[in-house]
Amino acid sequence: MEVFLRTEEHLTSEDLYWLVQKVDPSVGHTTVYRTLKLLTEAGLAREVRFGDNKTYYEHHFEHQHHDHMICTECGKVIEFFSAEIEALQDKMADNFDFKPTHHSLRMWGVCAECQKMESDAFTAPSGAQPRVRVKMGFGH
Repeated sequence: MEVFLRTEEHLTSEDLYWLVQKVDPSVGHTTVYRTLKLLTEAGLAREVRFGDNKTYYEHHFEHQHHDHMICTECGKVIEFFSAEIEALQDKMADNFDFKPTHHSLRMWGVCAECQKMESDAFTAPSGAQPRVRVKMGFGH
């Protein structure tokens, strides 16, 4: 749990397992997975999905709500908060007499660094599923 709460990255259970192995090789993958599920159920962690068919976890401990922008080229994940977006979501919920319990905003596109490297502008066809390659910062 300490390793997870010290990490500010978005981690899969496998990523966390490899980090924990560096600290305590006796901890198994099943223990890591179950701990992440318990932390999620307790509200200390949140599951997030970035469109690459993997489940990532981020901790909520001393963290404000935020949303995500995901680069479909390099996999960079940018966290951001916008009071204007939050207010608009609340207004839309009120307009429909809807009581939200939680929400998640994810935007896919190309980050500034990848835009600089692109020689040809590429625009995905409208309605196309984004191609996502989430950058992994943890080796095995």
